[in-house]
Amino acid sequence: MNGKMKCWIYVTTQHEFIHQYIDAPEEVGYLRFPHRHLAHIKVQIEVFNDDREIEFILCKHWLDKELRLASYTDMSCEAVARYILKLVQEKYPGERDVIVEVNEDNENGAIVEYRKDE
Repeated sequence: MNGKMKCWIYVTTQHEFIHQYIDAPEEVGYLRFPHRHLAHIKVQIEVFNDDREIEFILCKHWLDKELRLASYTDMSCEAVARYILKLVQEKYPGERDVIVEVNEDNENGAIVEYRKDE
């Protein structure tokens, strides 16, 4: 085996938000109007030891607080995931791989990855 082993922590949370997709295609034109979603969010962060380098309960509490402060009116799942990725990189500096998944109502969504080696 020539692979490289990595260790990750992950946190999941849910966040209610109202947004609208101004440029929605005609077939889903109703998305142009403000509507509610329950975002299901999963954040995976690379860690470098086995001793809770990042305490995941504290990470979840921090993420929940940050999400309550943000506004998502015209943000897509991709944009929310990029926003969360940036927050994670600021909170936990250093070159870490990070994966953020955001989906609407536990159905459809987006995944954004930052790979330090790419």
